[in-house]
Amino acid sequence: MSSVRDAFYMAQAISLAKRGRYTTDPNPRVGCVLVRDDVVIGQGWHVKAGQGHAEVEALKNVSDAKGATAYVTLEPCSHQGRTPPCCDALIKAGVSRVVAAMQDPNPQVSGSGLEKLKAAGIEVSCGVLQEDALALNRGFIKRMTDNRPFVRSKLAMSLDGRTAMASGESKWITSNEARADVHRLRAESSAILTGINTVLADDPALNTRIDEDVLQPVRVVLDTHLNMPVTAQMAKLPGRSLILTCAQHEQKQLALQQTGFEVYQLVGKNGRLDLHAVMEFLSQQQINELLVEAGSVLNGALLAEGLVDEYVVYMAPCILGDQGRGLFNLPGLQQMADKKQLKLRDVRQVGQDLKLTYIPL
Repeated sequence: MSSVRDAFYMAQAISLAKRGRYTTDPNPRVGCVLVRDDVVIGQGWHVKAGQGHAEVEALKNVSDAKGATAYVTLEPCSHQGRTPPCCDALIKAGVSRVVAAMQDPNPQVSGSGLEKLKAAGIEVSCGVLQEDALALNRGFIKRMTDNRPFVRSKLAMSLDGRTAMASGESKWITSNEARADVHRLRAESSAILTGINTVLADDPALNTRIDEDVLQPVRVVLDTHLNMPVTAQMAKLPGRSLILTCAQHEQKQLALQQTGFEVYQLVGKNGRLDLHAVMEFLSQQQINELLVEAGSVLNGALLAEGLVDEYVVYMAPCILGDQGRGLFNLPGLQQMADKKQLKLRDVRQVGQDLKLTYIPL
């Protein structure tokens, strides 16, 4: 019975954590519910980095939390960051039990929070609705454990697998509803990655336009030879716009920096940016979730390097013909044995389009 009750209250905590899905970067999304005698006496969630963590927010308006159980979607922190340790707040409040959905993958915590609570005489349980908690913070977990972001590639195609006409014309393949859904994907992302060819062809804004409080994603352009025009609109928009390059051209770099871009030189590989170095750099920039919106060359390179964790494909009910452009440039695939296999995780209809979610095998 207690396991059912724990799952019930943890589900509420996870729902609270989701309220911060557009604003918590680079911190994880966390929710907390305080329960005593089967009554919720307090609840909270982490809203923005630098503001109170979920446990502190839940305790804020509770005059007496003695003997309560705290349900938290992530192990309470035990270290001093921009805010004090949450473990100390729970101990001071006199809670008798803490139920965590999962252990914090941050090496600064990584079980020490739970141990600190136990040492204070508090009963501790961990692992309730763990899969839901893992899904909630895939990017934060990936950055802490693998030193790179969780990478999601968004692709839009016709029924015959084309992303544009042979001329490059692509507006618009998908419906208004699908494009609105993409803006929600952007809002959930820490950064949006594209290649210089996409910028030269479309001059994209790479921002999110939804009617909610949102932390605008960082815009990242891979530009091996530093061909970015100083007139690109993204540099004039609020937030950060990064150019990653191999080129050593001080004059161009200075001109772009004066426009508003941040320019970083990374190592190259076979005449292009080393994509593994790109991911490591973005991890150092505290990017949790990376959304790729790019053409077939960059998408093909990322697929070949095994750097994409999830594909979100919007398939429209239209035909663009066999001269249209494809999803991936993969010249190395010559026979069926070389094919790249994906696993379908989810299908849903968005407007007149299908939204297909795949993961690599």
